[in-house]
Amino acid sequence: MARKFLYIVAGLTVAVLALMLALWYWSEDLTEMAFVPDVSFAKAQALPPESWENPAMWVARPGVKDDPSAWLPPGMEAPAAKLPVAVFFVHPTSYIARASWNAGLDDAVSRDRANLFVQGMASPFNEAEIWAPRYRQAAIGAFLTAKPEAAQAIDLAYGDVLASFEIFTRHLRPGQPIALAGHSQGAFLLRRLMRDRIAGTPLTKRLVGAWVIGWPVSLEHDLPKMGIPACTRADQPGCVVSWLSVADPADVAMPLKAYARRTGLDAKSVAGSAFLCTNPLTGVPDSTAEAEANLGTLVPDFKARSGTIVEKTVPAACGPDHFLHIGPPPKLDLGAYVLPGNNYHLYDVTLFWANLRADFERRTQAWLATQQK
Repeated sequence: MARKFLYIVAGLTVAVLALMLALWYWSEDLTEMAFVPDVSFAKAQALPPESWENPAMWVARPGVKDDPSAWLPPGMEAPAAKLPVAVFFVHPTSYIARASWNAGLDDAVSRDRANLFVQGMASPFNEAEIWAPRYRQAAIGAFLTAKPEAAQAIDLAYGDVLASFEIFTRHLRPGQPIALAGHSQGAFLLRRLMRDRIAGTPLTKRLVGAWVIGWPVSLEHDLPKMGIPACTRADQPGCVVSWLSVADPADVAMPLKAYARRTGLDAKSVAGSAFLCTNPLTGVPDSTAEAEANLGTLVPDFKARSGTIVEKTVPAACGPDHFLHIGPPPKLDLGAYVLPGNNYHLYDVTLFWANLRADFERRTQAWLATQQK
């Protein structure tokens, strides 16, 4: 009987080892199998901008009831007066199913996740008014394959973001400054919007800044087309901020492969191209800061849909690979959403929540000072 038990244990151990080896050798293939839709692309009509005059087409906007972007961590009070900026925020992918290449606007699960993402990732900007559109986002699998359907899905999502931005600009007060922010798919689409609607237009002079987080901004193929430069000073307005977070030891092969699948804003391959790394603890690129400079990491409580701020715990350093390295995995209960390779993609914003809030306020005040001059 004991020998039989040992055989069972040995068999289970071998099976687990085999599974671990399979995940190591074929992790990319298994990821694609799990997330890339296996259906044909369903063509959908473009929605006119007027569709976004309906408040229901926004996760957040002035006057929306139960606006998730208005959330603040316990113990933090809202400012007595709002900054005069209008923030256009594009939320990350919240549709992870394989049933379609794009999420439906009425998909309950992705809508709920979008609300949660806006709560955690747009709230650093809520000293100003926030506009965060709902859009027929591309499925997460669209960024894990080079299939033509993926490009079609991304184009559909971009059309919605572009249309919603038109309504956003119609509601601006004369001369009102704006800020742009997005994460992951939201950042990917925001790059393109900046090329098509910001660069070379009067809006560049009204732009407090652009926080394009969680998707690489190619220094050669993207940045020159976005209409404004990368931020080189912590108090510089009208510039681009971007980073992608990993812990050490980091394996960045998968995100780099996803990056290489897409072309830059100049329609050229970005494979091997250096991308912008702004250190959120310093406000400048290619720099290093110890944990003492971290004003507060938002540690999420997913069950309670809340979170708490923990100061001086997570350091940050832009590495030679252009990723933002946070040292060993932080000793914080962040939940089970760290991606393979110590990729802290989902936590790009929340790791530096309070610093991002301070960065937005500082660049806004700098922009306002230029207007007074």
